[in-house]
Amino acid sequence: MSARDGNCLPVLAALALSTVPLAQAGSPAAEAPAVTIRPEPRTDRNSQAAHAQLLAKAKQGRIDLYFVGDSITRRWGCSDPQYRDLYAHWRAQFFGWNAANFGWGGDTVQNVLWRMENGELAGVHPRVIVLLAGTNNLKPGEVGEAAERRVREVVAGIRALLESLQRQAPAATIVLMGLLPRNDPPAGDTLNPTIVRINEALARLADGRRVRYLNINSRLTDPEGRLLPGMTVDGLHLSVKGYQVWAEALKPILTEVLGPPADTDLAPPPTGDPGLR
Repeated sequence: MSARDGNCLPVLAALALSTVPLAQAGSPAAEAPAVTIRPEPRTDRNSQAAHAQLLAKAKQGRIDLYFVGDSITRRWGCSDPQYRDLYAHWRAQFFGWNAANFGWGGDTVQNVLWRMENGELAGVHPRVIVLLAGTNNLKPGEVGEAAERRVREVVAGIRALLESLQRQAPAATIVLMGLLPRNDPPAGDTLNPTIVRINEALARLADGRRVRYLNINSRLTDPEGRLLPGMTVDGLHLSVKGYQVWAEALKPILTEVLGPPADTDLAPPPTGDPGLR
């Protein structure tokens, strides 16, 4: 994924890392080694500039609905001209709920965790947070123990993210998204069994109240788990049709927590890829 796309959990007193053994991650292997997750910044200049934009955005307007993740999230609500149809769809779905997008392309769970721990959620106090992250941690060709370790890594990272989000926004309802299916080169659909295992573990991190787990994959795929035509633009990033599936799944939760959308919207304006200036 390109960087140019630009349960009720215990709260950590000072989040530096999260260590989750495989058994906690939902695997039958009880003695598997733990995986340590640390926040990791992106060091390329474009990502640093994007972080500065998002820090400023967090201090603007009113944000009741906060989306965070990688480019799958970002493309939906950014100002890049090549995604104007996706932003038009975003506005049509979420206008009146004061929604703001804090996705950034290419981020792993460690990168998203660093952004959350370095100001992008500070002082925002959203009422709903939608989190989709982890697909950039997956690597083509990993099988066996390598794939098992990847499951542990993603689940540990999501657990750390939930801890960070709950500590900074304790009143928010968090919608934890399952990782979406993939069919992008070079891996094709070979990563999907790992995605299924990750999602089985993520579902156990939700308590159904403060953290709601939402998996839309059955609406994106056929009974055999293959992506339906037109749901993505490249086997990974969603099309307008795919985002419509996501929006329809979110709206009952948003209406429950936020009420019906208002006639006006106070969210900050969208940000774009700094490299396009």
